[in-house]
Amino acid sequence: MKGSQKLSIFMQSEIRNMSIECDKVNGINLSQGVCDLPLADVLKEGVQEALEEGYNHYTRYDGIPELREQIAGKLNRFNSIQADPATQICVSCGATGALYCACYALFNPGDEVLLFEPFYGYHEYTLVSLNLIPVYVKLHRPDWSFSIDELEKFISKRTKAILINTPANPCGKVFTQNELELLSAFAVRHDLTILTDEIYEYITFDGRKHISPACIEKSSDRTVTISGYSKTFSITGWRIGYAVAAAPITDWIGAVNDMLYVCAPAPLQYAVAKAINHLDDAYYEEMRQGYQQKRDLLCKTLSDVGIQPYVPQGAYYILADVSALPGATGKERAMWLLDKTGIGVVPGESFFKDRTDGKNLVRFCFAKDMRVIEEACERLVQHKKEWR
Repeated sequence: MKGSQKLSIFMQSEIRNMSIECDKVNGINLSQGVCDLPLADVLKEGVQEALEEGYNHYTRYDGIPELREQIAGKLNRFNSIQADPATQICVSCGATGALYCACYALFNPGDEVLLFEPFYGYHEYTLVSLNLIPVYVKLHRPDWSFSIDELEKFISKRTKAILINTPANPCGKVFTQNELELLSAFAVRHDLTILTDEIYEYITFDGRKHISPACIEKSSDRTVTISGYSKTFSITGWRIGYAVAAAPITDWIGAVNDMLYVCAPAPLQYAVAKAINHLDDAYYEEMRQGYQQKRDLLCKTLSDVGIQPYVPQGAYYILADVSALPGATGKERAMWLLDKTGIGVVPGESFFKDRTDGKNLVRFCFAKDMRVIEEACERLVQHKKEWR
C-alpha cells in the first residue's frame, strides 16, 4: 500500500522530529510546547467529580452548556467580546481542531489565506490539507513588524482571509491596538475573514496587554476567534479549545466539528468549566510572572553565551540567532546543540516557506519547570567555549 499524496504534508514536522531525537539521548526537550507544569487542584477535582457523576457520554456537538457559559463570561471580562453562549461559541478538540473546523466551514479549495511568517506549522498544515493556499507575508526583524503596503501586494481575487496569531508562536509577537486597527480596516476593505489564534492570550510580558481582534467593532462580525485552555491550564493533552464567531458562522463550524470529532471529551469539558469559574486573576498573574522569569533567565543566558535571542513579547517560545554555532542550516545547528548539550530545540526552517530564511534560527520553548530551565542554562554556559 502507498500513503496518500497529502500525507507528506504531515510528515515534515521538525517539532515532532526534534522531540524524538531529544528522547533518544534523554535530553532536555525545549523543542515541543508540551507545557509540563503541574495542574491546578481545581482541575483535578473537576475531573474526579465529572467521572463520579457520570459525565462519560456524548455532549452537544458545540460543548456542554456550563462550559460555553463560562467561556462567554471570560470573553466578556478578559477579551471585551460579547458572545451568546447558545449560538456563538463552539467547543472543539483543541484550538487546532477549532481552526480546522472553521477553515473547513468557511473556505473552498483554491481560496487564499494570508499567513504571517514566521508561522506556526500547524496553521500552514491546516490550510494546505484543506487545499487552501497559504500566501506568506513576512514579519520583519527585530520587532516582527509588518507593512500594510506589503499586505496590499498579496491581495488577489482568491484572497478570502488573513490569519493572525497573537501572542505568536514562534516569535512571541503581541499585536498592538494600532496594528489590529490597521488589519481590521484592511480586512473590511478587501472583504476578508479574520482568523485569530489566541491560545497564548494570558501569556504577555513587560506590561503588554492582549487585545482580541474581535473587540474591534468595524470587523467583529467577520472575525473568528480561536482559543482554548491547553496552554493556560497546562493541559495540552486534554484538547479543549473553542471558536467564537457571529451566528450563523458558529453553526457552520459546529456542523464540521460534529462530523470530525462529535464532541470534545465530556469529563474534561466539565473540569475546565469548573476551573474557569473558580480560578481568579491571581492564578493568571502568577502564571504570567512565572513565564516572564523563565524568559528573562533563558534570554540572558543565551546572550551571555553568544546566541542572540529575539526577546518575545508573549507566548513561551524564543527564536534565537544561532549563526555562531557550527553548521550551515538551522537543522544542523540544532542537532549540534543537542549532541553537545543534550538540549533539544526546533530548527528555524520549520517556520518559513523559504527555508533559507530560518537557517540561522532555532526555537527554544520555556514552558518547563524552573529547575529544568536552570539546568538547560547551566549546560549552555558549560559548553559556550565550544562554539566561540
